[in-house]
Amino acid sequence: MSSNRVSHYAGLSCQCCTDMLSQPSSRRDFLRTAAGAGMAAFLAPQLSFAASGNYEAMVLSCIDPRFQKLVFDREAKEGRTDKYSAFTIAGASIGVVAPAFKAWQVAFWDNLAASLQLHNIKQVIVINHRDCGAAKIAYGAAAVATPAAETETHKNALLTFKKELAVRQPKLGSQLGLMALDGKVEMFS
Repeated sequence: MSSNRVSHYAGLSCQCCTDMLSQPSSRRDFLRTAAGAGMAAFLAPQLSFAASGNYEAMVLSCIDPRFQKLVFDREAKEGRTDKYSAFTIAGASIGVVAPAFKAWQVAFWDNLAASLQLHNIKQVIVINHRDCGAAKIAYGAAAVATPAAETETHKNALLTFKKELAVRQPKLGSQLGLMALDGKVEMFS
């Protein structure tokens, strides 16, 4: 029977599929496949719903490993655990607005649009941080040479981000902060 099956399909399949077609299928194999397909069809609406909902914000922060836990802890303290989407890019707002990182900017704005669509967020919380290597790359060593210069550099990037957000997504609010190495955040408006 298997040779008959192979010869029947020989003109319809490539050589690599001949082995598959020569294997006899049992009713048990058919039922397993049908049960798996049925379960997938049943769960698909629930799985797609799991990613959507109404969440408070998108948190934009830097890739610096020293700040991952600090940002997470800050959002938990603010009562936002499981209530925000996250986007992490070198420099946070600097990675989104600095000409040196122009190629990255599309990725952020596309992700923000997806978060709006999937999560119905209301605002973007941006947390830049002190001692940021991306700030130095984007604007030069003088831009972060003193605490005052560093503050001004981050403040300008954050406010530029806020202006761009208002143009691209005028319904979204924003919170803008500069985090110190100890986790304290200076807010800008």
